[in-house]
Amino acid sequence: MNLRIFKLWRNDSLLLEEMLKGLRNYSTRSKPRVDLRKLRPMILKRIEERAKDYPFKPMLPVAREVLQARNTLYDGVSTLIHHIPVWTCRHCPEVYIGERGHLIRTCHGPRHHAKNMVHDWLKGNINDIIVTRETFHLHKMFQNEIKHHERFDYQRIPAVVELCLQAGVDSNDPSVTTLDDHANNTIIPKSLSEDDLRSEGKRTLGAWETLRSGVHKLLMVYPARVCTHCGEVHVGPSGHKARTCGVFKYEKWLGAHFWKQARIDDLIPPNIVWYRRRQDPPVLIEEGRNYYGHAPAVVDLCSKAGALVPKKYFCMMKMVGMTFPLWKIQD
Repeated sequence: MNLRIFKLWRNDSLLLEEMLKGLRNYSTRSKPRVDLRKLRPMILKRIEERAKDYPFKPMLPVAREVLQARNTLYDGVSTLIHHIPVWTCRHCPEVYIGERGHLIRTCHGPRHHAKNMVHDWLKGNINDIIVTRETFHLHKMFQNEIKHHERFDYQRIPAVVELCLQAGVDSNDPSVTTLDDHANNTIIPKSLSEDDLRSEGKRTLGAWETLRSGVHKLLMVYPARVCTHCGEVHVGPSGHKARTCGVFKYEKWLGAHFWKQARIDDLIPPNIVWYRRRQDPPVLIEEGRNYYGHAPAVVDLCSKAGALVPKKYFCMMKMVGMTFPLWKIQD
């Protein structure tokens, strides 16, 4: 009897041993420790070899085209805003293009202490139409990360310009202009005829589409990062270490950014505004906000100048949608 039990125990032990041969031990103690100090020279060498592939020469014409389109866009918008009224709210970033500001209650009031207030409209300028995202200007694409105490040692320039400079455009190129050059341009253009205004709107809208398509192509080759919380943009393989994020500045990470891959809307915000169609009333009212459409500010400005809007914006603008029946207010 004891011999039979011994044979059964032996067979079970052999079977268990065969089963354990195919299993892997996941204990952390059995893994060899990785010494990052020994891997550092290998990582730095790989970064240096990768830097030899940049700038990517076939993308240089695209970068130059982007800068030219950017200059054309700023020149066109600065001309159109002197002939088409542009309004901006005193207390919030809301923008409206039309004869009068709308009555839709989407303002939070001064210091965001209120909710659903009527906007207090002021005359807008070019900075209200085109939103510019700035970033640190790097000396070279693959360099050490910018530390928090080094944030004042680097110049802040528009992110689109920095992207084109990393693509190989010479910094002394005449097309490389800063935002101040356009913002300080206070020359009021002469009066334009209806045909000239339509031509200017068409040229500006074409520059807007060329700018966005060119930046989209550059982002497929050159890396860029954006903060998840505050929208800070960094053009480069990795984000900077400047603790300037204001969303969670009282938390333990001391305002550090949370980076993710940037897209075209992060570098060139569309700046969506309410769009008034032909079937809408002269002044947009609160009760009809579900009927009205939206459009990027540049597209709305050019359409009011007489330019034809591309079909890809029709869904957003609700071109064939119904308007709010005013008889409901009277009832």
